[in-house]
Amino acid sequence: MDTSIKNGAAARQPVSRGKRLALVFFGIFLLLSGLALSLGGVELISLGGSWYYLLAGLGLMLAGVLYIRRKPLASAIVAVLVVATLIWAVWEIGFAFWPMVPRLAPFLVIGFAAAIVHPWLAARRPSGQSRAFAALFGVLLVAGFASMFRSHGVQEATVQPQHDAVAAVNDGSANWAHYSNGPQGTRFAPYTQIDKQNVDQLQVAWTYRTGELAVGASESQNTPLQIGDTVYTCTPTSKVIALDADTGKERWTYDSRPSNTKTWNRCRGVGYYEPAKVTKPFQFAGMQEPRAPEAGVCAKRIVQVTMDARLIEIDAQTGKLCEGFGDKGAVDLMVGLGKVRMNVPYYAYTSAPTVARNLIILGGWVFDGRSIDEPSGVIRAYSADTGELVWAWDLGNPDITKLPPEGQSYTRSTPNMWSTPAVDDALGLVYLPLGNEQPDFWGGKRPLLTEKFSSAIVALDMATGRERWTYQTVHHDIWDYDVAAQPALYDIPDGKGGKIPALVQLTKRGQIFMLDRRTGKPIAEVVEKPVPQDHAAGDWVARTQPYSTGMPSLGASPLTEQDMWGATFFDQLACRISFRKLNYKGEFTAPSTQDTLIYPGYYGGFNWGGAAVDESNGYMFVNDIRMPQVVKLVPRETVDVAKLTSGHGVGSTYPMDGTPFVIDHKAFNSPLGIPCQSPPWGVFAAIDLKTRKKVWERPAGTVEDAVIHGVRARLPVPLGMPTLGGGVSTASGLVFYAGTQDYYLRAMDIATGREVWKGRLPVGGQATPMTYVSPASGRQYVVVVAGGARQSPDRGDYVIAYALPKKQ
Repeated sequence: MDTSIKNGAAARQPVSRGKRLALVFFGIFLLLSGLALSLGGVELISLGGSWYYLLAGLGLMLAGVLYIRRKPLASAIVAVLVVATLIWAVWEIGFAFWPMVPRLAPFLVIGFAAAIVHPWLAARRPSGQSRAFAALFGVLLVAGFASMFRSHGVQEATVQPQHDAVAAVNDGSANWAHYSNGPQGTRFAPYTQIDKQNVDQLQVAWTYRTGELAVGASESQNTPLQIGDTVYTCTPTSKVIALDADTGKERWTYDSRPSNTKTWNRCRGVGYYEPAKVTKPFQFAGMQEPRAPEAGVCAKRIVQVTMDARLIEIDAQTGKLCEGFGDKGAVDLMVGLGKVRMNVPYYAYTSAPTVARNLIILGGWVFDGRSIDEPSGVIRAYSADTGELVWAWDLGNPDITKLPPEGQSYTRSTPNMWSTPAVDDALGLVYLPLGNEQPDFWGGKRPLLTEKFSSAIVALDMATGRERWTYQTVHHDIWDYDVAAQPALYDIPDGKGGKIPALVQLTKRGQIFMLDRRTGKPIAEVVEKPVPQDHAAGDWVARTQPYSTGMPSLGASPLTEQDMWGATFFDQLACRISFRKLNYKGEFTAPSTQDTLIYPGYYGGFNWGGAAVDESNGYMFVNDIRMPQVVKLVPRETVDVAKLTSGHGVGSTYPMDGTPFVIDHKAFNSPLGIPCQSPPWGVFAAIDLKTRKKVWERPAGTVEDAVIHGVRARLPVPLGMPTLGGGVSTASGLVFYAGTQDYYLRAMDIATGREVWKGRLPVGGQATPMTYVSPASGRQYVVVVAGGARQSPDRGDYVIAYALPKKQ
C-alpha cells in the first residue's frame, strides 16, 4: 500500500455527532451575528457612517455558511476578518485600550473558537498550528481581561510641584468655618498630621447616623463645619445636628420642620457667625442696632437656610433659635418674590449660606424649566446680627436696592445663584456663579438687560450690593450650562516677582477661566469662536462663544462616530447609528425639534463640586463628568402638558410654560444601558495654576458598585465614572475625595495623582469631605457624609470620621 495514502488515512479522524452539531451552532451564530451587523451596517452607511460593519457582517455570514457546510475555508475567512478588524481599529482609534475593546474583543472570542473547531472541519486531529492559534487567542483574551483592571488613558505627572511657604496649623486652633474652609473657595486645610507616609493607617474613628435616609427627592450632599470641639452637619430636609468632634456623640439637634420636602431636598452646608470675631463690620445707615442677648446666648451662631426658604440662626452651643434674629429666629425669604407655588416652581437655597463679616449673602434655587415666569434670581444680603435686609441686587432692575415697591416683586425669572459664591475680604467683593436664565433650553423671550448675567461670574461690592464687573462664560445659554462651581481665589505669579489676584472658574463646559478678580479681565487667553447658527423657532443663538484657550480644558473635545462605544460590537454599532441620527454639530448645537445631543452635558464638565487648590504648590484638583444628554423640543400643541413626566434632568420633561415647546430629556446610552461614548466618563486631574498646564489625569473610580438593570457589577474595573462633590487638599500634599460611583473615600498624592489610600464606605457619597484638628485631642480627622451615590439604589445616613490610630 502507498504509505502516503496510509498516513493520510491515519490522520483523518471521524467527526463525532456532537462536534458536527457544534460546527452547525457556531456557523449559525456567525451567520446571525453577521446578518445583524450587515443590516445595521447598511443603515449606518445610509447615514454617512463607516462601511466596516457591513463588510464585517458579510464576512461573518459567509464564514457561518461555510462552517455549517464544514468547509475549511471558513477558518481562513475568520482569520482575514480578525486581521482586517485589527488594522481598521488601529486606523480608527490607535491603540487606546477601552475604544479597542468592543472592536477587537468579539473577534478574539470568535478567533479562539475558530482555532478550536478548525480540525473538525477537515476531520483531522488538532495540529500544532491550530493549538498554537487557540493558545494565542486564549492568551490575548486573558491578557485583555486582566488589563480591564488597570487604569488606562492615564497622563502621568512629569514634573514636581514648586512649593510655596504655607504655615502648617496642627495645634487645633483653626476652624473649618466656611463651606470650603475659607471664603476664597480653595478647600485647602493647613494640616500635615496625616501625610503620604502614614495615610494608609487611617481608620474609622467614629460614625454618626442622622436617622434620615436620602431617598426620593433627597440627596445627602453636606460638608460639615467644625468650630472648636464641635462638628455641625445638616440633613437634606434641613435638620441641623451638633456632634462632639472627637467622639461623634450628638450634642443637640434642631429640626426646622420645613413645610415642603417633596421637590429637591438638599443641604450642602450651614454657615457660622460669631459677632465678637468680626473685626471690620459693615456699617449701614438706618439699620437696627442688634439687641444685646443674654450673656453667652447666641455668642456663636449656626446659619441655615431651610427647604421652605427661611433663613434661621441657631445658638451653636445649645441648638436653640436666636430669638433676636429676624422674627424670633427666622427671616422669610419669600418676601419680595411675588407668586411662588410651593410645589413647582419651587424656591429654596440648597447650598451653604455665605457669611462675610456681618452679612449673610444668599441667592436661590428654582425648579428648572417650569415656566418663563419663575421666582427671581435676586441676590440679597442680610444682617447677620438682626436678620434685617441690608441690600438686594435685582438683576432686572438695578434701581431696587432693598425691597421692591409695594405691590411689586423682584424681576421674575432672572438668572439665579443656586451654588456658592467666593469672597475676597480685602477687595470687599463677593463673586457670584450665576445660572442660566429660565427656562433653560429656549430663550426667545429673555430680556436683553438680564442676558449678560446668564451663566456669568459677577463681582458685587459687599458693602452696597452693586455690580463691579461681569464675565459671561456662555452667551445666550440655552443648554443649561449654569456656572455651578464655586469660584476659587488664588494669587498667581505675574512673572515680575509679584502676584496677580486671580479667580479660577470651572464650568460645565469643561472650560476653565482664569480672571483678574479685581477687574474680571482674563489672565489666561480667551478666544471667541464661531458656533453653529441653527436654532428653534422664535429663538436665536450667539454668533460666537468664549473658549479659554490659555487654560487646559477637560472632556471638551467634540464627539465623533469613532468615539462611540459599547460592551459588544452590536451595541457599539447601535450607538454609531444613534449618533448619526442626532442633531449634533458640536458643543453649541442648539436644541431643536429633532433629538439633539448636548456634550459636555448639563451635568458637566465641572458641576457644583468645584475645585480644591493646594495652596502650598498652586496645584488645582478637579473632577469632571463626561455624560452627554439628548434633548428634544416638542411643539406644545402636540402634547398634553398635564400628563408629562415632569422632573429634573434625564428621564423627565420640562413643561417650559409660556414657550412654544416642552423639552424631553434622555441619556445617550446604548441598548445595554451604558453610555454610548468611550470611557472614561469621569476623571480626576490636577492643573498647575502657575504654568497653566495639566499635570496629571486619571479615571475617576471603578464600576464596582454600579448597578445596571438591577445587576451589580462587583468588579473594580477603573473605567472612570461620573462624579459629584469636590475634593479637599491638605498641606501634606494629599487630596481626599469621596464622590465616585464606587463606595470609597480616597486619598491621592496631588503631585502624581496616585491613590495612596482608600477606605470602604457603607454606601456611596456625593458630599465633599472636610478635615480638622481637634483642639481637645490634637488628632486630625477627615470627615465625610455618605448618603448614597447618584444612580445607586443604596442610601444611608452616615457621618463618618477617619483618623490615625491613637498614640499609646
